[in-house]
Amino acid sequence: MTDTLFTPAKIGPVELRNRTIRSAAFEGMGRDNGPTDELARYHWSVAEGGVGMTTLAYAGVCRSALSFNTQLWLRPEIVAPLRDITDGIHSRGAKASIQIGHCGNMTHIATAGGIPVGPSTGFNLYSPTIVRGLKEDELKQLARDFGNAVRTARDAGFDCVEVHAGHGYLISQFLSPYTNKRRDKFGGSLDNRMRFMRMVMEEVMEAAGSDMGVLVKTNTRDGFKGGLEIDDCITVARELEQLGAHALVLSGGFVSKAPMYVMRGEMPIYTMTYYMKQLWLKYGVRAFGKMMIRDEKFKPLFFLEDSLKFRRELKLPLVYVGGVIDGAGARKIMDSGFEFVQMGRALLNEPDFVNRLAAEADHACGCDHVNYCIARMYSREMACHHNLKEPLPKGIKREIEKIRERDQ
Repeated sequence: MTDTLFTPAKIGPVELRNRTIRSAAFEGMGRDNGPTDELARYHWSVAEGGVGMTTLAYAGVCRSALSFNTQLWLRPEIVAPLRDITDGIHSRGAKASIQIGHCGNMTHIATAGGIPVGPSTGFNLYSPTIVRGLKEDELKQLARDFGNAVRTARDAGFDCVEVHAGHGYLISQFLSPYTNKRRDKFGGSLDNRMRFMRMVMEEVMEAAGSDMGVLVKTNTRDGFKGGLEIDDCITVARELEQLGAHALVLSGGFVSKAPMYVMRGEMPIYTMTYYMKQLWLKYGVRAFGKMMIRDEKFKPLFFLEDSLKFRRELKLPLVYVGGVIDGAGARKIMDSGFEFVQMGRALLNEPDFVNRLAAEADHACGCDHVNYCIARMYSREMACHHNLKEPLPKGIKREIEKIRERDQ
């Protein structure tokens, strides 16, 4: 393995023991918008497995940010159990980060406590729900909520926060012309559409102070016609650099429009609906899922070509994410000038993947990219089908085999 991967490196004031980070892939392991023992055990296993930093995924900055009961809501009431998780991560030699964000128009009345909000009034078919456009005074409060979330994360023992500004979440919804139809100073030109992001980052950087690292997940492109393309996304990235972000996580896609552009591969519709409890949703997705969720061919390092364009334009540390499945891929990322590499499915398949890379330079994880983990993560906890204790239902097994055959 290239020595660089296993050398210490800093994100702002925070030094990691190596250049590997567990990505903020949603675990689905929360309950009542708080952490569980299951969430703790998973992140402890990844820390013990050698990763430089592990990231707890999606923590809403306020009640209106929530789409699911299994998401975290970063508030004082859950500081103590989160502190138990970060203490366990630290005792195993890794650093701890938490992703903070707001789902915007992808929320629900039941979880968000009111009509879902976004840049513009309209309807989100993904939820599905009516959406109310945010007022300027509400945007100021939401920006403060991001800052308060950082302070709560510090109280809970986190070393870093990762601000979610991609994938069609609220900040991304303001950036994208697809979702931002406003006619005030928060809409129109890209400079205007970045205004809310600036407000959030000012609050976040002030709250982070001199002792916390700040990463921002941002798109390389939205992944569909009518969304942000690469030149606009580079402009956004330059702005984030100017705003003081310590590192950028380069991703892409839009959950409510191009979800598989984020994750790649085929969405197993039968598997996805098998775990759904609402009958109307189960049979609706079975009938129309293939029309709504377009497949995107998986290939190793699928974001590398676009990410290299950002590397040439930016000076701050960049975190590569997307299709790192073996030692050769990790070496290529390091040799391409990226400071860190994030991994999700590899560390779900093998929580000790990093230790295995250290022991065997050419090690490849056992993930077969059939996306079983993704199909179940919004109904149950995220899990790799290779690691289940219970047998797979016959219908799911058949679907997995068909996807494998199509990928060959």
